Amino acid sequence: MIGFLRGKLVHKAPPLIVLDVQGVGYEIEAPMTTFYDLPLIGADITLHTHLVVREDAHSLFGFLKEADRALFRTLIKVNGVGPKLALTILSGQSAEEFHRSIENNDTQALVRLPGVGKKTAERLVIELRDRLPSLGDTSVSTAASPSAAPVAAHPKQEAISALCSLGYKPADASKMVQAVNAEGKSCEDIIRLALQGTLK
Repeated sequence: MIGFLRGKLVHKAPPLIVLDVQGVGYEIEAPMTTFYDLPLIGADITLHTHLVVREDAHSLFGFLKEADRALFRTLIKVNGVGPKLALTILSGQSAEEFHRSIENNDTQALVRLPGVGKKTAERLVIELRDRLPSLGDTSVSTAASPSAAPVAAHPKQEAISALCSLGYKPADASKMVQAVNAEGKSCEDIIRLALQGTLK
């Protein structure tokens, strides 16, 4: 229904983005793989979007890369994988990394993601082995070159909240963030390092 949105980035607090499209603010949920490449607030960007309609809510999900949206759409067709879990998977692994996990039957890499148990990991490998979407164009759709986000007043707390939104338990999220040298780093950088430490 809504294939893409092009507008000004006015707010970003993982996993939420607010995009001003000709005076209308769209709230869009996005994976961390998109947040890592976002430009500064005020820049114009284009997001490939997917609308999920339910009785109690209309949720819009956005991705800088078409390959990420294609993978998201494939993931939510798998039994037991909803939009939130698909977003978590895409936050923990890039589309390229997920492809490798499936192709190599690497269920261990998948189980490290929050919300993905052994049975879900095995189901993902079995169901997606022969029907993963092509990676296609993995370039980032931004009108401005991505640049470092300004460091928030409390980036560690924001990072913990974001990790909790992605499915991690508060205690685990706090432990992951505390293990990172967060001095001078943005929320997105802290999350990236925390996830890298967990997924090794």
